[in-house]
Amino acid sequence: MKAVHQNNGKVYITGAGPGDINLVTLRAKAVIEQADVILYDNLVNPEMLEWAPSHAKRIFVGKLPYCSVITQETINEWMVEHALQSMQVVRLKGGDPMIFGRGAEEAAYLKQHGIEFEIIPGVTSSLAAGAYAGIPLTHRDASQMVLFVTGHTKRGSKTGLNFDWPMLGAFEGTIVFYMGVKHIDQIADQLIKAGKQKETLVAVIENGTLLHQRVISANLASIAEEVKVASIGTPALIIVGDVVRYHQELNWFEVIQKQFKQKTA
Repeated sequence: MKAVHQNNGKVYITGAGPGDINLVTLRAKAVIEQADVILYDNLVNPEMLEWAPSHAKRIFVGKLPYCSVITQETINEWMVEHALQSMQVVRLKGGDPMIFGRGAEEAAYLKQHGIEFEIIPGVTSSLAAGAYAGIPLTHRDASQMVLFVTGHTKRGSKTGLNFDWPMLGAFEGTIVFYMGVKHIDQIADQLIKAGKQKETLVAVIENGTLLHQRVISANLASIAEEVKVASIGTPALIIVGDVVRYHQELNWFEVIQKQFKQKTA
């Protein structure tokens, strides 16, 4: 491990939030405004890039599910390369960089190469998409626990969705699957086989917090077909549990969406 050199630049591993630009932290906005280089992901709201100085390099390093164009190794090298040129580097990542975002891997690589870094949290999609769909992840009358699971397998893995299904089936709180819509049929089927009731409520939220957000809710037995009929795509979040029943009652964002459609019609 190399010592940190004070004359180097610095890398800010920064959470860009779930999509709605109003949900970005003040710290994230501040470092973007001072950036020399921004390495940004696919799910980052492009409006954020306008905060950067005119001289700042904006480099897209987004990776689509199962179709990586820029490798993680290349991103790591670029962060170090620009920092060694005494640049302020913003590694802009959707959601929160430490929740299924490889933020820890990137930080470890920077530390190994003696590059100073800072980790800036972001609003993760489960919290934001749930709130914008009127679905509380916890509720005194419905759920006192939350479990986050990635439904996206590691590239090159042949194990599939290798989860502890009996544990998930017995879990009595809310289960949130990130990046799992491609496997919604397998997820629903395995949860039922593991003991979840077929009537267990499920919501799938596409493009959470954005004006074109869509929410599909059903039970475990029918959710895969409902998602197929609605042609739900990525990015999408899956919420499993009794808390989904609050969607219809607390769906405040739907009013804003309707108002926006009326103005643009």
